[in-house]
Amino acid sequence: MKMNKLKESEIDLSVDIAGVKLANPLMTASGTCGYADEYADFVDLKTLGAFVTKSISVAPREGNEYPRIVETRAGMLNAIGLANVGLEVFLKEKVPQLESLGLPVFVNVAGTTTEDYLKVAEALEDVDIVKGCELNISCPNVKAGGIQFGVDPNAVENITAELRKVCRKNKLIVKLSPNVSDITATAAAAVNGGADALSLINTFTAMAIDIEKRAPILANATGGLSGPAIRPVAVYMVHRVYTQVARPNNIPIIGMGGIQYASDALEFLLAGATGLAIGTALFVNPQCIVEIRDDIADYLARHGHGSITEIIGTLKIG
Repeated sequence: MKMNKLKESEIDLSVDIAGVKLANPLMTASGTCGYADEYADFVDLKTLGAFVTKSISVAPREGNEYPRIVETRAGMLNAIGLANVGLEVFLKEKVPQLESLGLPVFVNVAGTTTEDYLKVAEALEDVDIVKGCELNISCPNVKAGGIQFGVDPNAVENITAELRKVCRKNKLIVKLSPNVSDITATAAAAVNGGADALSLINTFTAMAIDIEKRAPILANATGGLSGPAIRPVAVYMVHRVYTQVARPNNIPIIGMGGIQYASDALEFLLAGATGLAIGTALFVNPQCIVEIRDDIADYLARHGHGSITEIIGTLKIG
Protein backbone atom coordinates (compact mmCIF):
# COMPACT_ATOMS: atom_id res chain seq x y z
CA MET A 1 0.00 0.00 0.00
CA LYS A 2 1.47 3.32 -1.04
CA MET A 3 1.70 6.45 1.06
CA ASN A 4 -0.88 9.24 0.71
CA LYS A 5 -3.37 7.16 -1.27
CA LEU A 6 -6.04 6.79 1.40
CA LYS A 7 -8.74 9.26 2.33
CA GLU A 8 -9.60 9.89 5.98
CA SER A 9 -13.12 8.59 5.31
CA GLU A 10 -11.61 5.25 4.35
CA ILE A 11 -9.73 4.82 7.62
CA ASP A 12 -11.01 2.27 10.13
CA LEU A 13 -10.55 3.73 13.61
CA SER A 14 -12.42 0.96 15.43
CA VAL A 15 -10.76 -0.99 18.22
CA ASP A 16 -11.66 -3.89 20.46
CA ILE A 17 -11.27 -3.63 24.24
CA ALA A 18 -11.55 -7.21 25.51
CA GLY A 19 -14.55 -7.88 23.28
CA VAL A 20 -16.17 -4.45 23.57
CA LYS A 21 -16.26 -2.83 20.13
CA LEU A 22 -15.47 0.90 20.01
CA ALA A 23 -15.91 3.06 16.92
CA ASN A 24 -12.60 4.73 17.79
CA PRO A 25 -10.13 4.42 20.68
CA LEU A 26 -10.94 7.74 22.36
CA MET A 27 -12.72 8.00 25.68
CA THR A 28 -12.94 10.28 28.68
CA ALA A 29 -10.64 9.69 31.62
CA SER A 30 -12.44 8.90 34.84
CA GLY A 31 -13.25 11.89 37.00
CA THR A 32 -12.88 14.51 34.29
CA CYS A 33 -16.31 14.50 32.65
CA GLY A 34 -18.65 13.53 35.48
CA TYR A 35 -21.62 11.60 34.19
CA ALA A 36 -21.71 13.05 30.64
CA ASP A 37 -24.24 15.86 31.13
CA GLU A 38 -21.52 18.19 32.42
CA TYR A 39 -19.85 18.34 29.00
CA ALA A 40 -22.93 18.05 26.76
CA ASP A 41 -22.87 21.77 25.87
CA PHE A 42 -19.19 21.77 24.91
CA VAL A 43 -18.54 18.67 22.84
CA ASP A 44 -20.55 16.00 21.05
CA LEU A 45 -19.76 13.03 23.25
CA LYS A 46 -21.39 10.69 20.76
CA THR A 47 -18.28 11.07 18.61
CA LEU A 48 -16.22 9.18 21.21
CA GLY A 49 -15.50 5.50 21.28
CA ALA A 50 -16.64 5.09 24.88
CA PHE A 51 -17.49 7.12 27.95
CA VAL A 52 -15.80 6.52 31.30
CA THR A 53 -17.68 7.84 34.32
CA LYS A 54 -16.22 9.38 37.42
CA SER A 55 -15.81 7.03 40.36
CA ILE A 56 -18.91 5.45 41.89
CA SER A 57 -18.92 4.20 45.47
CA VAL A 58 -21.66 2.49 47.45
CA ALA A 59 -22.52 5.59 49.49
CA PRO A 60 -22.29 9.21 48.31
CA ARG A 61 -18.99 10.94 49.01
CA GLU A 62 -18.48 14.65 49.52
CA GLY A 63 -14.79 14.33 48.84
CA ASN A 64 -11.95 16.33 50.35
CA GLU A 65 -12.04 19.86 51.70
CA TYR A 66 -11.39 22.86 49.45
CA PRO A 67 -9.12 23.90 47.84
CA ARG A 68 -8.76 20.61 46.05
CA ILE A 69 -7.48 21.60 42.60
CA VAL A 70 -4.39 23.62 41.75
CA GLU A 71 -2.82 24.31 38.37
CA THR A 72 0.88 23.60 37.93
CA ARG A 73 3.19 24.18 34.98
CA ALA A 74 2.17 21.70 32.29
CA GLY A 75 -0.29 19.98 34.59
CA MET A 76 -2.79 19.98 37.39
CA LEU A 77 -2.96 18.66 40.93
CA ASN A 78 -6.29 17.36 42.14
CA ALA A 79 -7.38 16.06 45.51
CA ILE A 80 -11.09 15.66 44.80
CA GLY A 81 -11.27 12.60 47.04
CA LEU A 82 -13.62 10.55 44.82
CA ALA A 83 -16.62 12.82 45.40
CA ASN A 84 -19.66 11.21 43.79
CA VAL A 85 -23.44 10.77 44.04
CA GLY A 86 -23.29 7.16 45.22
CA LEU A 87 -24.59 3.96 43.68
CA GLU A 88 -28.33 4.48 44.24
CA VAL A 89 -28.49 7.93 42.67
CA PHE A 90 -26.18 6.86 39.86
CA LEU A 91 -28.48 4.01 38.87
CA LYS A 92 -31.64 6.10 39.16
CA GLU A 93 -30.56 9.46 37.72
CA LYS A 94 -27.29 9.15 35.85
CA VAL A 95 -27.74 5.92 33.91
CA PRO A 96 -30.62 7.35 31.81
CA GLN A 97 -28.33 10.24 30.79
CA LEU A 98 -25.61 7.82 29.79
CA GLU A 99 -28.05 5.69 27.79
CA SER A 100 -28.80 8.65 25.54
CA LEU A 101 -25.17 8.67 24.35
CA GLY A 102 -25.47 5.33 22.61
CA LEU A 103 -21.87 4.52 23.58
CA PRO A 104 -20.27 1.72 25.56
CA VAL A 105 -19.89 2.97 29.15
CA PHE A 106 -17.14 1.98 31.54
CA VAL A 107 -17.85 2.81 35.19
CA ASN A 108 -14.96 3.63 37.46
CA VAL A 109 -15.60 1.66 40.67
CA ALA A 110 -14.24 2.90 44.01
CA GLY A 111 -14.39 1.69 47.58
CA THR A 112 -12.65 1.49 50.92
CA THR A 113 -13.16 -2.26 51.36
CA THR A 114 -13.36 -5.20 49.00
CA GLU A 115 -17.04 -5.53 49.89
CA ASP A 116 -17.67 -1.97 48.67
CA TYR A 117 -16.18 -2.74 45.28
CA LEU A 118 -18.14 -5.97 45.02
CA LYS A 119 -21.48 -4.30 45.79
CA VAL A 120 -21.04 -1.66 43.11
CA ALA A 121 -19.75 -4.09 40.50
CA GLU A 122 -22.59 -6.53 41.19
CA ALA A 123 -25.21 -3.81 40.76
CA LEU A 124 -23.71 -2.74 37.44
CA GLU A 125 -24.19 -6.22 36.00
CA ASP A 126 -27.88 -5.35 35.53
CA VAL A 127 -27.20 -2.15 33.55
CA ASP A 128 -27.18 -2.82 29.80
CA ILE A 129 -25.34 0.34 28.76
CA VAL A 130 -22.44 -0.49 31.10
CA LYS A 131 -19.89 -2.69 29.39
CA GLY A 132 -17.07 -2.62 31.88
CA CYS A 133 -15.94 -1.81 35.40
CA GLU A 134 -12.72 0.15 35.78
CA LEU A 135 -11.38 -0.93 39.14
CA ASN A 136 -10.00 2.17 40.86
CA ILE A 137 -7.37 0.82 43.22
CA SER A 138 -4.88 3.57 42.50
CA CYS A 139 -6.31 6.90 43.63
CA PRO A 140 -3.59 8.82 45.52
CA ASN A 141 -5.77 11.37 47.30
CA VAL A 142 -8.14 9.42 49.53
CA LYS A 143 -7.30 8.47 53.09
CA ALA A 144 -8.83 4.99 52.96
CA GLY A 145 -9.02 2.46 50.14
CA GLY A 146 -7.67 3.71 46.84
CA ILE A 147 -3.94 3.46 46.58
CA GLN A 148 -3.57 1.07 49.52
CA PHE A 149 -4.90 -1.68 47.23
CA GLY A 150 -2.95 -0.63 44.17
CA VAL A 151 0.68 -0.56 45.28
CA ASP A 152 1.02 -4.12 46.55
CA PRO A 153 0.94 -6.89 43.90
CA ASN A 154 -0.64 -9.40 46.28
CA ALA A 155 -3.43 -6.97 47.15
CA VAL A 156 -3.95 -6.18 43.46
CA GLU A 157 -4.28 -9.84 42.56
CA ASN A 158 -6.59 -10.60 45.48
CA ILE A 159 -9.06 -7.77 44.87
CA THR A 160 -9.03 -8.40 41.13
CA ALA A 161 -9.83 -12.07 41.73
CA GLU A 162 -12.73 -11.12 44.00
CA LEU A 163 -14.16 -8.70 41.43
CA ARG A 164 -13.70 -11.34 38.72
CA LYS A 165 -16.35 -13.42 40.50
CA VAL A 166 -19.06 -10.77 40.05
CA CYS A 167 -18.00 -9.23 36.72
CA ARG A 168 -19.68 -11.72 34.43
CA LYS A 169 -21.26 -9.50 31.75
CA ASN A 170 -19.02 -6.53 32.30
CA LYS A 171 -15.36 -6.48 31.42
CA LEU A 172 -12.99 -6.05 34.35
CA ILE A 173 -10.50 -3.24 33.77
CA VAL A 174 -7.86 -2.64 36.43
CA LYS A 175 -6.47 0.90 36.69
CA LEU A 176 -2.81 0.88 37.67
CA SER A 177 -0.96 3.32 39.88
CA PRO A 178 2.39 4.76 38.76
CA ASN A 179 3.34 5.23 42.41
CA VAL A 180 5.12 1.88 42.56
CA SER A 181 8.68 0.67 42.08
CA ASP A 182 7.74 -1.68 39.23
CA ILE A 183 4.43 -1.22 37.43
CA THR A 184 4.88 -4.49 35.55
CA ALA A 185 4.58 -6.35 38.86
CA THR A 186 1.15 -4.88 39.65
CA ALA A 187 0.12 -5.30 36.01
CA ALA A 188 1.02 -8.99 36.13
CA ALA A 189 -0.85 -9.34 39.43
CA ALA A 190 -3.99 -7.85 37.87
CA VAL A 191 -3.74 -10.22 34.92
CA ASN A 192 -3.21 -13.18 37.26
CA GLY A 193 -6.31 -12.09 39.16
CA GLY A 194 -8.41 -12.20 36.00
CA ALA A 195 -8.36 -8.67 34.54
CA ASP A 196 -9.77 -8.37 31.02
CA ALA A 197 -7.93 -5.11 30.38
CA LEU A 198 -5.56 -2.65 32.05
CA SER A 199 -5.75 1.14 32.19
CA LEU A 200 -2.69 3.20 32.99
CA ILE A 201 -1.53 5.42 34.34
CA ASN A 202 -3.36 7.06 37.20
CA THR A 203 -1.97 10.27 38.70
CA PHE A 204 1.31 10.71 40.58
CA THR A 205 1.24 11.69 44.24
CA ALA A 206 2.51 15.27 44.36
CA MET A 207 2.44 18.53 46.31
CA ALA A 208 2.28 22.27 45.65
CA ILE A 209 3.30 24.78 48.34
CA ASP A 210 2.15 28.34 49.03
CA ILE A 211 5.53 29.92 49.73
CA GLU A 212 4.04 32.92 51.55
CA LYS A 213 1.97 30.81 53.93
CA ARG A 214 4.62 28.06 53.94
CA ALA A 215 1.83 25.52 53.72
CA PRO A 216 0.45 23.12 51.12
CA ILE A 217 -2.02 24.75 48.72
CA LEU A 218 -4.33 21.73 48.73
CA ALA A 219 -6.35 21.17 51.88
CA ASN A 220 -5.44 17.50 51.56
CA ALA A 221 -1.73 18.49 51.45
CA THR A 222 -1.07 16.16 48.52
CA GLY A 223 -2.94 15.38 45.34
CA GLY A 224 -2.65 13.56 42.06
CA LEU A 225 -0.56 15.13 39.29
CA SER A 226 -1.99 14.84 35.78
CA GLY A 227 -1.53 16.61 32.47
CA PRO A 228 1.24 16.95 29.85
CA ALA A 229 3.96 16.91 32.52
CA ILE A 230 3.46 13.19 33.13
CA ARG A 231 3.06 12.04 29.51
CA PRO A 232 6.62 10.81 28.83
CA VAL A 233 6.55 8.69 31.98
CA ALA A 234 3.09 7.38 31.11
CA VAL A 235 4.20 6.41 27.61
CA TYR A 236 7.22 4.60 29.06
CA MET A 237 5.10 2.71 31.57
CA VAL A 238 2.53 1.74 28.94
CA HIS A 239 5.29 0.36 26.73
CA ARG A 240 6.84 -1.62 29.59
CA VAL A 241 3.50 -3.13 30.57
CA TYR A 242 2.64 -3.83 26.93
CA THR A 243 5.86 -5.66 26.13
CA GLN A 244 6.28 -7.53 29.41
CA VAL A 245 2.70 -8.29 30.47
CA ALA A 246 -0.11 -7.26 28.14
CA ARG A 247 1.11 -8.49 24.76
CA PRO A 248 2.18 -11.94 26.00
CA ASN A 249 -1.25 -12.38 27.63
CA ASN A 250 -3.31 -10.74 24.87
CA ILE A 251 -4.59 -8.08 27.29
CA PRO A 252 -5.56 -4.67 25.86
CA ILE A 253 -4.31 -1.46 27.44
CA ILE A 254 -6.19 1.82 27.80
CA GLY A 255 -3.42 4.42 27.87
CA MET A 256 -3.69 7.80 29.56
CA GLY A 257 -1.57 10.52 31.06
CA GLY A 258 -1.17 13.94 29.49
CA ILE A 259 -2.71 13.34 26.07
CA GLN A 260 -3.51 16.74 24.54
CA TYR A 261 -2.79 16.41 20.83
CA ALA A 262 -2.88 13.67 18.22
CA SER A 263 0.91 13.33 18.41
CA ASP A 264 0.55 12.48 22.11
CA ALA A 265 -2.15 9.91 21.37
CA LEU A 266 -0.05 8.35 18.62
CA GLU A 267 2.85 7.90 21.05
CA PHE A 268 0.59 5.80 23.27
CA LEU A 269 -0.68 3.75 20.32
CA LEU A 270 2.83 3.04 19.09
CA ALA A 271 3.85 2.13 22.65
CA GLY A 272 1.10 -0.49 22.83
CA ALA A 273 -2.15 1.14 23.95
CA THR A 274 -5.38 0.12 22.24
CA GLY A 275 -7.64 2.65 23.97
CA LEU A 276 -6.88 6.30 24.73
CA ALA A 277 -8.35 8.24 27.66
CA ILE A 278 -8.30 12.05 27.66
CA GLY A 279 -8.67 13.95 30.92
CA THR A 280 -6.88 17.15 31.95
CA ALA A 281 -6.73 18.51 28.39
CA LEU A 282 -10.53 18.63 28.30
CA PHE A 283 -10.49 21.40 30.90
CA VAL A 284 -8.52 23.53 28.44
CA ASN A 285 -10.24 22.52 25.20
CA PRO A 286 -13.28 20.22 25.36
CA GLN A 287 -13.11 19.83 21.58
CA CYS A 288 -9.60 18.39 21.70
CA ILE A 289 -10.89 14.84 21.89
CA VAL A 290 -12.64 15.22 18.52
CA GLU A 291 -9.64 17.01 17.03
CA ILE A 292 -7.38 14.18 18.18
CA ARG A 293 -9.61 11.59 16.54
CA ASP A 294 -9.62 13.44 13.21
CA ASP A 295 -5.87 14.07 13.29
CA ILE A 296 -5.16 10.39 13.99
CA ALA A 297 -7.17 9.52 10.88
CA ASP A 298 -5.12 12.06 8.91
CA TYR A 299 -1.87 10.52 10.18
CA LEU A 300 -2.98 7.03 9.20
CA ALA A 301 -4.04 8.22 5.74
CA ARG A 302 -0.71 9.97 5.20
CA HIS A 303 1.19 6.85 6.17
CA GLY A 304 -0.92 4.50 4.07
CA HIS A 305 -2.63 2.63 6.93
CA GLY A 306 -6.22 1.51 6.45
CA SER A 307 -6.79 0.63 10.11
CA ILE A 308 -5.62 2.04 13.41
CA THR A 309 -4.84 -1.47 14.60
CA GLU A 310 -1.95 -1.59 12.12
CA ILE A 311 0.14 0.79 14.23
CA ILE A 312 -0.63 -0.43 17.79
CA GLY A 313 2.54 -1.62 19.49
CA THR A 314 4.77 -0.94 16.47
CA LEU A 315 7.39 1.10 18.32
CA LYS A 316 10.88 0.23 17.06
CA ILE A 317 13.68 0.15 19.60
CA GLY A 318 17.25 -0.65 18.57
